[in-house]
Amino acid sequence: MVEVDFEPIGRRVVVPAESTLLEAARQAGVSLSADCGGNGTCGRCRVRLMSGELTQPTGAEVRRLGKLLDTGWRFACQAKALSDVKVNVPLESMRGAQRLQLGGLQPDVAIEPILVGVPVALTPPTLDDGRSDMTRLIHALQGATLGGDPYYDIAVGREAPVALRQDHWEGTAWLRESEVCAVLEPGRAPLGLAVDLGTTKIAAYLVDLSTGATLASAGAMNPQIAYGEDLMSRIAYANQGEWKAAELSQVVVEAFNKLLAELCAQVRRSPREVLEVVVGANTAMHHLLLRLPVEQLGSAPYIAAVSESWDVKARELGLSTAPGAYLHTLPNIAGFVGADHVAMILATEVYKAKGNVMALDIGTNTEIVLAHGGKMVSCSCASGPAFEGAHIRDGMRATTGAIERVVLAKNGRLKIAVIDDAPAVGICGSGILDAVAVLYRAGALNNRGRFEPGSPLVERDSQGYLVTLAPGEQSGHGRPVVITQRDVGEIQLAKGAIRAGVECLLRYAGLAHEDLDEIIIAGAFGTYVDVESAMAIGMLPGLPSSRFRQVGNAAGVGAKLALISRSERSMAREIGRRVEYMELMSQPGFTEIFAESMLFPDLNASGAVG
Repeated sequence: MVEVDFEPIGRRVVVPAESTLLEAARQAGVSLSADCGGNGTCGRCRVRLMSGELTQPTGAEVRRLGKLLDTGWRFACQAKALSDVKVNVPLESMRGAQRLQLGGLQPDVAIEPILVGVPVALTPPTLDDGRSDMTRLIHALQGATLGGDPYYDIAVGREAPVALRQDHWEGTAWLRESEVCAVLEPGRAPLGLAVDLGTTKIAAYLVDLSTGATLASAGAMNPQIAYGEDLMSRIAYANQGEWKAAELSQVVVEAFNKLLAELCAQVRRSPREVLEVVVGANTAMHHLLLRLPVEQLGSAPYIAAVSESWDVKARELGLSTAPGAYLHTLPNIAGFVGADHVAMILATEVYKAKGNVMALDIGTNTEIVLAHGGKMVSCSCASGPAFEGAHIRDGMRATTGAIERVVLAKNGRLKIAVIDDAPAVGICGSGILDAVAVLYRAGALNNRGRFEPGSPLVERDSQGYLVTLAPGEQSGHGRPVVITQRDVGEIQLAKGAIRAGVECLLRYAGLAHEDLDEIIIAGAFGTYVDVESAMAIGMLPGLPSSRFRQVGNAAGVGAKLALISRSERSMAREIGRRVEYMELMSQPGFTEIFAESMLFPDLNASGAVG
């Protein structure tokens, strides 16, 4: 028997050796496209081998894939697993797309464009006026810049003359301070791209830089998942050599370019009209994208190579934007509290809080900020990928067939809700959290997270106690979807890390749970989490529901704000300087706090830990 790991879906399945990857996908409930029925002719089931051993390519693969075979690409219907393997499944090979949270609550801000457009109408050259095209443009821009003489780089020098001549010497020069970044046809507004680069997911927004309007949005899984689900695995991979670090950057840039092409196609514009990109990412993602050294992030005290906001030519990273476009990264704070956290604080306006406000951006790496007394202090919690379905026996990400809600019906049985109302093939993060909360409330789990054998919901198989959420005859792959004792332990670790961060911040500030005026929950997982379930298992303090606010993808919104407003970008830099970083491991009694946080609270108590 061998294990096949399908990423970035997060599904694993054990199958007989020499099973095709398509057969394994079907057993795992992974909906690969296979229009030809698996005979190797349609080419729709492409996957990329990341580790392990497969059978030699078939004639169909050699004919259709050619040199792509050298980079690991295979047809799932033709390749057979000879050992445990991990394969990356591109979005285009899937029948159903994963649900990604793109929306978020955006505060009203004044539009203060980063780029200024200057209309120009140049005198065409003559035999008596032999000035170069760009000299004519620079002369026309004298006095129109925000400071200093106008200038341009070689990439703009290659394109602007062509644009000017095509448009009969008229156009709009777009300047970033004094630098000419592009010349567009008259009346053509420039575009911007805001990106929330997460450990697991990427959210991108195409914006009209003149009006600040979001024209289109799209999301994708972070392809780096194929190199490791957690940050430390990717840091270790990058540290194996410069070319491996470059590979991690390149796969993200390729994902950016795919999203950019998709977004521009939606509004019938060209990626070459994108003049500014803003990226918010945690410290590790930020460093890997910019190919900064990450070795020092892999061990205490987890020091960033660069913390300041940064501007780099987008083309230097390989982005298919306008040649003169810049990529701006928001500032990192410290450790793994990075630019995405700054973006979240900017979007939620926590920095303006008058009372005691806590905001959590829940994900593979959860960042928490506490605003109190005019101060802000933040920490990072290694909550892990359990809420993304990883390390869970039937865990998967939020796509078709994933159980997303679990409730206890009046007849004492479990009732599930499945994404797209499809037969269940696994369970995603919100469903896992619900299931554990329901089982605890129903007495099927004790406060230490152990199954109670006397509960009618609890069963036992050869590997231990479990609870069935969907029996095999009702599932999408013929096998039952279950929650095991080990799964509960993974959730305890994840929720314990988050709650320990909450507790340490409150103790550091000398506050109690009831002193919190508001708890803001951000992030993709935070959008779908049931707050009552989170309080029931002790992930969040037991407070009135009116004190909680779920805001969606606040990091993405913050990146958009920094894209459309000079003041907001300046405030992001100020936030980066103002936030105090707290390293959890150095806090007195952290080990005991974490151990306490893993327990489930008394259901009749306020939710206090310790």
